[in-house]
Amino acid sequence: MSSMDIPAELPRDRPEARPRTVPAQVQTTAAPRLSWLTLALMTTASVASLRAAPTMAVYGLACVFLYLVPAVVFLLPTALVSAELASGWSGGVYRWVSEGLSKPLGFLAVWCQFAMTIFYYPSLLAFVASTLAYVIDPRLAANGLYTAIVIMVLYWTGVWVSSRGTKALAGLSSWGLIIGTLIPGALLVVLGMVFLGQGNASAAPMTASHLFPAWTGLASLVLIVNNFLSYSGMEMNAVHVSSLKNPAKEYPKSMFMAMGLVLLIFILPALAISWVVPGNQLSLTAGVMQAFDAFFSHFHVGWLTPVVAVMLVAAALGGMLTWLAGPSKGLLEISRQEGYLPPYLQQLNRNGIQQNILVTQGVVTTVIALMYALVPNVSNVYWIFSTITTQVYLIVYLLMFVAAIRLRRTRPDHPRGYRVPALTAVCVVGLLASVAALVIGFVPPSQFGSGSVGAYVAIIGGGLVILGLLIPYAFLKLRKPGWRQPAMAGAGAGGDGGSAGGPGTGSEGGERV
Repeated sequence: MSSMDIPAELPRDRPEARPRTVPAQVQTTAAPRLSWLTLALMTTASVASLRAAPTMAVYGLACVFLYLVPAVVFLLPTALVSAELASGWSGGVYRWVSEGLSKPLGFLAVWCQFAMTIFYYPSLLAFVASTLAYVIDPRLAANGLYTAIVIMVLYWTGVWVSSRGTKALAGLSSWGLIIGTLIPGALLVVLGMVFLGQGNASAAPMTASHLFPAWTGLASLVLIVNNFLSYSGMEMNAVHVSSLKNPAKEYPKSMFMAMGLVLLIFILPALAISWVVPGNQLSLTAGVMQAFDAFFSHFHVGWLTPVVAVMLVAAALGGMLTWLAGPSKGLLEISRQEGYLPPYLQQLNRNGIQQNILVTQGVVTTVIALMYALVPNVSNVYWIFSTITTQVYLIVYLLMFVAAIRLRRTRPDHPRGYRVPALTAVCVVGLLASVAALVIGFVPPSQFGSGSVGAYVAIIGGGLVILGLLIPYAFLKLRKPGWRQPAMAGAGAGGDGGSAGGPGTGSEGGERV
């Protein structure tokens, strides 16, 4: 996840979001076509980000292996399966899971898409805080109190801006990809290649014997879990599959192209960081800026450090603002139709924004931010929150894969614009990969040293159970008939609402339903 720059899904009433059962004459006159290359670039923008690069740079050359594995066993199954579901059922993951399994499980899926952002915002803004420190004072990057203050100030500012329904923010996501990912990423790689070309030794060994991570037990592979979240969000662009001229041929080609581009954006900057910053000195939040600072100092252009920092901060904040209200918007509309949330959380402000949900989420975000001030190691807190985010979001994919298998078996004749070859096998691979990620997520990474394993498992497990299971279960058990407001489900549609993106990159989840 990200990254985080995931473009909004198309609303249900748009032709592009309708299933292929729509009469042909309607589609040919109303639905604009997309080329497979355009869709590949859109998907790349949805997923790619620099935020996760330091996490994998710790492993040096082995980051190539650690990125390729989840790409094959998770990225591809997610992209292909979501394409079939999106081409047959509009409405996103709630509709898919509701049709394939049940409405309560559909609510669980859309809840987890929203809930993962509760931990995602603190981790994203911790990255912003560490990056911003290189404009003020690099020593602040490791200061928990400073990080907590920045998280709270920026989040509440984002809530205030989003609640005003500012439509001008809608284009920030695209600019964020260019300003905060492509330009800095390319610069980082070029600097790294010049650095090595001058005969300087790499901080991490670059020999063939280091292609695979050293095996020291499960802890040596734990960092691969974070890559699952890095690849999340592929299902967002599956909604556009019906806009391709020949989905059966063009969509797989588009996904392979996107996967190649995403891997390049993920792997090359991570390698560049490992060339100049030793793994035992690398910060998971400030690693990108550590590398830029080292390169700029080496080439005697240190004045560029704050410039790049501002670019990264501006892009990250722009991305956050464009999709801040997106996941909660989808949750709100489903909750109004089915009565999943109490009336207080369903209220809109005068700009048509679900301000009460954002404020409630902000209270929780503030509490989480305070942990940065209380726990000595900022990188440890960042990792814990990133892992909880991944665990909660993996529930969505588990439900999606199971729903896809069941829909193929129970409704094989339902019109689909795209059918995955060997769907069951593909879903089983995705399911096993997701379950493996869930299990590995409970193992502390080797970087945590002698910390308490029991405490780590309790924090990760508690976050997963409470946020991902108990809270939605409580909403389902406590809901009352009076909570349903189907006539108002589309209210406020004219407001900004934000994009429906979510964390992949370090990005991003959430869908407009």
